[in-house]
Order: sequence, then structure tokens, then C-alpha cells
Amino acid sequence: MEESIRSAELFRGRIINVEKHDVKLIDGSFSTREVVRHSGAVGVLALDGENVILVKQYRFPVEKYMLEIPAGGLNPGEDPADCARRELLEETGYGISDLELMTVFCSSPGFTDERISLYLARVQKVAEPTPDSGEFLETVLLTLDEALEKVRCGEICDGKTISALLFFETIIRRRKKR
Repeated sequence: MEESIRSAELFRGRIINVEKHDVKLIDGSFSTREVVRHSGAVGVLALDGENVILVKQYRFPVEKYMLEIPAGGLNPGEDPADCARRELLEETGYGISDLELMTVFCSSPGFTDERISLYLARVQKVAEPTPDSGEFLETVLLTLDEALEKVRCGEICDGKTISALLFFETIIRRRKKR
């Protein structure tokens, strides 16, 4: 196990904090680790009948529009299931009739402590979307097969979206076919 000997906060932001750690390694040698701290997030694979609800939005870090499952960051002390309900309603106007935790994964443990809870939700349209200020989203409905094809051809390249779609396809959908 690695042991932090000394740490310093390099940056404190609205979404992330960045720390630098001097660490003692397993073999007794020393190194440095840069760590991005994140409060965690949720993603919702929302199904309206046979359709998957996705959102299309511009992502500045990768300079392109992305198709993603509705998602968002946890507020301090917020229950992930409550966050899933809030984010889905805000981003798409869909309400949840049935919610199931599929899995929780570490998004990129080589540099961040972010954990993303992925939910499966059965949904229905209940309102108009009310995205956060500065958030510009378009709701896109696809069949599961269409969404999986977009993963296969690289059109969907967001990690949490790929994880949710493939988890559903390989674990849940196949289990129900047995």
C-alpha cells in the first residue's frame, strides 16, 4: 500500500479539487501523486418503453457534442438515488417510476477518486426540462440496439454511457432472457 507522507492542495474549484502528495511506495522508495478529488456522480440509463433517453451536449474539454446518459454530480451529503431523480428530471423532464442501482465504478482511479453510481430507471415524461444555467441539452431517444450500434461505431464515446449501456445489455437484459 502507498502512504501519503505530505500533501498540498494545488487547486480548489467548484467541481474538483487537486492535491499533490509525496508518497512512500510499497518497496520503500518515494514518488509523487497528483489527485483530483470529486464528490461523485450518478448516471441514469432511462428507459421509456423500448427507448433509451440520452442527452446531446457540447463538452468543452473534448471540443465536441456528445451523446450521454443523463448524469450529474452529487451535492454534499446527497443520496445518489435522489441525485439520479433530480438530474433526470432537470435534464430531460422525465420522472422515474422504478429505479434500480446497476453498479458503482471508479471513473479513472489513476488520478481521481470519483465514483459514479449507474442507475437503471423506468420513466415517463412529466415536465419540460429545466437544465442548470449554462447547460444546453437536447433530449435524444434511441432504441437500445441503436444506442449500442453508436457505441460500436464510436459515435457514443462517453465512458459512463458506454458502461451503462453495456452493463444493461450484458448483465440485465441477458439475465431476463433466460
